[in-house]
Amino acid sequence: MVVDITRYTRDFPSLRFQAYDQGILELIIANERQRNAATEAMHRDLAMVWRTVDVDDAVRVVVVRGEGNHFSAGGEFSMIDNMINDEATFAADNARILDGHTRLGVAAGDHAVIIWPLLCGLAKARYHLLTNKPLSGAEAERIGLFAMAVPDDAVIDNAFEVARTLAASSATATRWTKHALNNWLRLAGLSFDTSLALEFLGFRLRDAREGMAAMREKRPPSFEDKKVE
Repeated sequence: MVVDITRYTRDFPSLRFQAYDQGILELIIANERQRNAATEAMHRDLAMVWRTVDVDDAVRVVVVRGEGNHFSAGGEFSMIDNMINDEATFAADNARILDGHTRLGVAAGDHAVIIWPLLCGLAKARYHLLTNKPLSGAEAERIGLFAMAVPDDAVIDNAFEVARTLAASSATATRWTKHALNNWLRLAGLSFDTSLALEFLGFRLRDAREGMAAMREKRPPSFEDKKVE
């Protein structure tokens, strides 16, 4: 069975799609000039596309990758500017992984405060989220943040090998196992809500503007309040 990607390319034009047999859908984040940083349109489409995937019986597995040599650098600078000014995860051995929220001057929000502690423990999560020290793919695998790290030139082939294995398995068994495992994430819902609220509060403060300027100018940020409690 090959997925019909017509609706995907029509409804989510900021993303690229490719269909393969066994019901495998490839979702590609493509913005190579900015290391596949997500534009506002991409951010919206990445959030909404899973609703379509969920009701598409032809899709059994989705492989998500970035175009070229990068997965994604996160949010595009122009999108972050708008957030500041407007109130209204397979890896290669040499991949560079970090969560840059605190470097920008806002709290680590979204998934980080849920996923990182569950995968690599609270101590490692606290260290990397607070310091922004980058991890290689191999080190991320060692501490449990990633399930697997492979040589750079084997990433895509390996991802599709896993996808084919999942596509050939029992759909109900796979779906129900994922649902049960995701209860660990649901239990951490309070942490998610708190982190997201504090992240967006931070976008209204001066530190976020300084952090954004420092990133553009490729210099260390000089935040106003140096006290860390």
